[in-house]
Amino acid sequence: MEIASAFKRRGLLFVLSSPSGAGKSTIARMLLVTDEGIAMSVSATTRPIRPGEVDGRDYHFVSDSEFDSMVAEGEFLEWAHVFGHRYGTLKREVLKTIESGRDVLLDIDWQGTQQLKQVDPDIVRVFILPPSMAELERRLRSRGTDAEEVIRRRMERASAEISHWAEYDYVLINNNAEKCRELVHNILKAERLKATRRVFLHDFVRELIG
Repeated sequence: MEIASAFKRRGLLFVLSSPSGAGKSTIARMLLVTDEGIAMSVSATTRPIRPGEVDGRDYHFVSDSEFDSMVAEGEFLEWAHVFGHRYGTLKREVLKTIESGRDVLLDIDWQGTQQLKQVDPDIVRVFILPPSMAELERRLRSRGTDAEEVIRRRMERASAEISHWAEYDYVLINNNAEKCRELVHNILKAERLKATRRVFLHDFVRELIG
């Protein structure tokens, strides 16, 4: 057996979570540009499409009845209610990607992460914190897209989300997007090297020792 084939592996599920405004979506986009070995999971959602978004690229936009049918047919690995809309991770897309050996990046909240952990205990969970609640509010306001009431609800939800930080494998503070991206990438690279994920390595070692 050649060394290269000995290191074939199944892709891993790599979760990024944070309160809205802490920067996980920005870091996720940066990571996808940096590393070709990981692909973004495109979730289904019942929320309306926003200007500039593309169906199938940003989300799979579906109606409430379509989402109900998908839940009933077991099409989701996880799904959750977020700010009055539902979001779900499509099982078929994730399994296709990880079986090909590529990793899957999931931008989901703590509810979805808990569900995924029950489905696949081997997931890698990273929680991203803002430098402070004041900075988080500043970032939300700087977007210029949310009404005052929406910002208030996002800040209230942020406190609840941050309370789940200890349920994650890694916790990072996003003081600088590029530095945080680098730390996230280092975590991903280290997790890929774990012996437990080298699914054919044991056969190669047996050949070496005869």
